[in-house]
Amino acid sequence: MPHKHKATPKRVFINNIDSYSSRNVAKFLCKAVLNAMDEEEEEEEEEGEEGHLNQAFQVVGTVSNLSDELPPHILEEYCHPGKEELLSKLMECQVIIYNISQDADQVEEASWAVKALHDHREDFTSPKIFILISTVMTWANSIPLDPEDPELPFTDEIFYCRKAHPSFKKHIDLEKVVVKVGKSNREIFSTYVVASGLQYGMGEGVFHFFFKESWLGEASAISIYGDGKNIIPTIHVTDLASVVQNVIQHQPRPYYLLAVDLSNNSMEELVKIIATVVGPGNTVNRPFEDIYLNPELTVTEIESLQVNLRMEAVNVENLFSIHWHCESGLVDNVDLVVEEYRLSRGLLPLRVCILGPPAVGKTTLSLQICKKYKLHHITLRDTIYKAMAELEGIVKNPDPDAEEVAAEAQELLNTLNESMDSEDISEEQLKVLRDKMTSNQCKNQGYVLDAFPNSYKQAEDLFEDEQEEFSEKFTPEFVLVLDATEFFLTDRVINLPEETVQDLGYEPEKFLSRLAIYRENMQEEKSVLNYFEELDIIPVLLEATNGEEPATSLLMRKIFTTMGPPRTYSPSPQEVEEEERRIAEEKMKKEAEERAVEARKEEEEARSRAARWEEWTQSSEEVRMLEELHMANLTDQMRSYLMKSVMPTLGKGLIECCRTQPAEPLDFLAEFLFRNNPHDHPPSGEDSSENPDFPALFD
Repeated sequence: MPHKHKATPKRVFINNIDSYSSRNVAKFLCKAVLNAMDEEEEEEEEEGEEGHLNQAFQVVGTVSNLSDELPPHILEEYCHPGKEELLSKLMECQVIIYNISQDADQVEEASWAVKALHDHREDFTSPKIFILISTVMTWANSIPLDPEDPELPFTDEIFYCRKAHPSFKKHIDLEKVVVKVGKSNREIFSTYVVASGLQYGMGEGVFHFFFKESWLGEASAISIYGDGKNIIPTIHVTDLASVVQNVIQHQPRPYYLLAVDLSNNSMEELVKIIATVVGPGNTVNRPFEDIYLNPELTVTEIESLQVNLRMEAVNVENLFSIHWHCESGLVDNVDLVVEEYRLSRGLLPLRVCILGPPAVGKTTLSLQICKKYKLHHITLRDTIYKAMAELEGIVKNPDPDAEEVAAEAQELLNTLNESMDSEDISEEQLKVLRDKMTSNQCKNQGYVLDAFPNSYKQAEDLFEDEQEEFSEKFTPEFVLVLDATEFFLTDRVINLPEETVQDLGYEPEKFLSRLAIYRENMQEEKSVLNYFEELDIIPVLLEATNGEEPATSLLMRKIFTTMGPPRTYSPSPQEVEEEERRIAEEKMKKEAEERAVEARKEEEEARSRAARWEEWTQSSEEVRMLEELHMANLTDQMRSYLMKSVMPTLGKGLIECCRTQPAEPLDFLAEFLFRNNPHDHPPSGEDSSENPDFPALFD
């Protein structure tokens, strides 16, 4: 047997490999393989033996920001290299791909790169291929080939007649440069221009806004800007990568190729199919000027959505045998594209069923989960009531052109009304519930099914179709069983408001009956939990005890750990800004309320102090007046006493002292007072002990 030889993979440089378009081209090329077998090995392979497969390409490229871990499909990545470093990296590659279909800022670098490579072609150690992935916007202002036949498509055979959109002049100038430098020596340095249609698939690029708006389900109708009659040339990003791969491997003689699919769909057709399969199913036409108010679309994307071109990729069709991924376009392959969109962005539905006895807190828990994961809350009763309200609207306002629809609505409404009085769940009720669970909203985000099904039979009827086949499309991924003691349940019911008790049917007899039925159903040989276990869906048992409310943080943490992170869009910068503004406003409001409370406290304290001061002042004034009155009484008594008992004798003594002028006046006065003390010689008829003035003065 001849010796096997291993083919050497080509080293491929791609700019901006962390962007939507370049990333998907890089992933596709990394999966390509070369069969390096000789004829004998090929014969052996035909007999059933495996051949030896080698990787065809090793991809390197530039990125906006270095990743913590190198993607598996990338050999090397460079973040903002200088021109000298970048040129050395380009010289190491056999294939250089510059993608300017999405980022106009890369036009200047691509122009420098192709000129620099052309100038250094004498230093090449092996032939090189330069591929420019451009855009059909360089054809946007082309004059129709036949004014009388507007459906006559443009082809890449007449690329020299193209005229660019004013905003894409640099793109067409670069295309001309690439074509020109490739004519010098094609054996050493060959160049190609691949003019790509608007790209879709694998998470979406320019059409992402319409997918996102439809997926979120917040709008009742998806906007079509303008009349939507313009024809959009498109291509799936995987098919674009396939065209690039074929250019590398076959190096065709034509150096300008259109990369578009066969669809020629209008903008209206594209938006309507996206809205139907992903969103609400309704669209609304708005003036095209309104699109500039959309912050999620760049100016380049807005201009691209205005293009109106019928195009046919003649060179690709004639030169290559491409295994097309979506040859007929987005509209015909919408289910495949939508599935790619969900998988690429991790927008997988999260379906949850919550079961448990009455009054255990299933609804409270369900609403908490819906808030965290942005899911849709579903109960059997609410779903049926809402469906009946919609049916009544159809019956009351029938469409003259759809009388059968109104008749069917009336018939279903009558059936639902009759079944509401029955304890058994009718097939019509299950159908209404099933339709809700399979709606676009629930298929996009998911749901929390609250308190249903309650038995094996109900679960079987709900999740299996008429052919008794299990459907994975809307079956719960998680089944949470919340339980509690009867004491806990009874205590919760007792403490519920009377209105809530009546609304939920928790009157003592009804509640105990429902609780008994639930316990009995769970004890059956084939319970609803057995149904889920048969489908390998293991119920998660949760218990609320010791007075713990079902929505406590501890219990919710257990649930969040079990279910994992949310599978929805991260908040947009605008949403983050709005949330931060809301938090700031709430903080300011709370601080204002606290300041107001503090001010009220201070005001109350001030009023209290003023009242106490006034009371104290009033009390002090009364005390002062009493003291003054008392002192006045004492003064009168003292004056009376002195004038009556002291001053007469003292006056006489002073006069006598002045008259005699003794050498020792004080001794003289003392001696005088001692001799003339009226208490020792009271007047006749008067007793000094009867005079109370002196003792009263010093009591």
